[in-house]
Amino acid sequence: MIEKGHYWRNRELRNHVGIIDDTVAPTLLLKDSTYLNIYTKQWLHAHIWIYHDRIVYVGEKLPKNLDNVEVVDCKDKYLVPGYMEPHAHPYQLYNPEELARHAAKTGTTTLVNDNQMWNFLLDKKKAFTLLDEFNTLPISMYWWARFDSQTAIQDEERLYNTRNIMDWLSHPSVAQGGELTSWPRLLDGDDRLLFWIQEAKRQGKPVEGHLPGASEKTLTKMKLLGIAADHESMTGADVIKRLELGYHVGLRNSSIRPDLSKLVEEILAEGLTEFDNLTMTTDGSTPAFYEKGIINVCIEIAIDKGIPIEDAYRMATYNVARHFGLHEQLGSITPGRIAHINILDSKSNPHPTSVLAKGQWILKDGIEQAIPQKIEWEKYGISPISFDWELQISDLQFSVPIGLELVNDVIIKPYAIETDITPDELPDNRDDAFLLLIDRNGEWRVNTTIKGFTKNLGGIASSYSATGDIVIMGKNKHDMLRAWKRMKDIGGGIVVVDKGEVKFELPLQLGGIMFKGNMVELIKNEKELKKLLKDYGYPFEDPIYSILFLSSTHLPYIRITQQGIIDVKKHEVLFPAIMR
Repeated sequence: MIEKGHYWRNRELRNHVGIIDDTVAPTLLLKDSTYLNIYTKQWLHAHIWIYHDRIVYVGEKLPKNLDNVEVVDCKDKYLVPGYMEPHAHPYQLYNPEELARHAAKTGTTTLVNDNQMWNFLLDKKKAFTLLDEFNTLPISMYWWARFDSQTAIQDEERLYNTRNIMDWLSHPSVAQGGELTSWPRLLDGDDRLLFWIQEAKRQGKPVEGHLPGASEKTLTKMKLLGIAADHESMTGADVIKRLELGYHVGLRNSSIRPDLSKLVEEILAEGLTEFDNLTMTTDGSTPAFYEKGIINVCIEIAIDKGIPIEDAYRMATYNVARHFGLHEQLGSITPGRIAHINILDSKSNPHPTSVLAKGQWILKDGIEQAIPQKIEWEKYGISPISFDWELQISDLQFSVPIGLELVNDVIIKPYAIETDITPDELPDNRDDAFLLLIDRNGEWRVNTTIKGFTKNLGGIASSYSATGDIVIMGKNKHDMLRAWKRMKDIGGGIVVVDKGEVKFELPLQLGGIMFKGNMVELIKNEKELKKLLKDYGYPFEDPIYSILFLSSTHLPYIRITQQGIIDVKKHEVLFPAIMR
């Protein structure tokens, strides 16, 4: 017996064939286009027929039936497939829906997204319903199945167990396993992790690694154990070694690792001429980095640095789709594919003047088209945080001898605390500041200090963090309390206080992690926050990432986590969390 959904799909496919037979009219005709045929790497002339969300014909014929068909003259235009971001972290202050809408306006019409935040914010049933709701957007949204928390949480087994991982991998919107930040566990003999990797491969879904600085020996072992891809190359030699070992390689251009220009220069200098196993990613950059777009910016860099134009577009389209086994739906302008199409003024200019996503105009002749909001966040309980507990001055007691010192935006080393940290305020002539990580439900806390984040800021409180727990830092305990109270009042977000005065606040009304407004407004807020923190002595480029990665145990050398202060290399808790 054929299920109801299959009858619907069969009817759609019969309609597609009917359009070729001129018994059904297409809904949109892109007339006289010059398009990039991804398979032949040629620019060809064609008329492109679209029926709702699908491309049904690409060739020299025109449909006989033009009843109620929108006809767009594409003479002197160049058409390429919609761009694909293969490695998105869609909650870096923005929310996934707004990121997708913003991305699509500049031609990135498919995102393959980290699922981590849904593990922390939602139960599995709600998460899967939300994934289905994302499929109603004109932008194609796919997801990962994370195998680890990327930190040390108190209930790892509850979230990352075989049943949950198998359910995530089986979901049709999930395109890959990983990224695997817990790969040292795999090398140490974790057979359950190895089983999850095998199951992903059995379902035809690749597993992505996280292997910065890995040796040839480690890369070989990981390939033997089933890792298919990696985006952590820091040099052209890293890229080429991974290609030689059979990896699919993502070239990164992110707010903390804007490496794409250098990587392209170095691989071309080494004589690389084959680009079929390369893609490009912005790796979850912070909002202002996306002001001019996402993958369109990467393509421009690749072309400017000497990648052949056709290969640069393939790296952003078909290569991504083929890697994830989605090439029958995405990544080319051919019959049966989803109608993600970018219309360009010239071959070498990847910034589109018009964008189609699932056959719907996102941008038309340079004018943004309205995309209705689809996601009802409150339905999933993703709303402002209601804190039913209070932070007390007694929670701000600091006595541990080891603090965290920022080496750069995300690398942290331990240091011996020599400053007297018992007073309510630390001196401006030392760059130590108080650091508190406290459970969002108020059940535990971890107290230490941080060096290198600020020289003289009174206090900052943030519900934006890797796990959604509360980060509070500063020189003055009373300013820290004031920042906490204001953050509590606005239902979560980031609040900066100095000398008793609120200097900045950013409400994050979606679970205390994500902004509910539009990207333009968020970019303005992020720029203001970054400037303010630099004025108070933040010495690096991206304070948002510094806050996010305070608890991320995939990075060296020491972290503050739900379990306590962790020595990453030794996998040891140096100072455990304190129950309140």
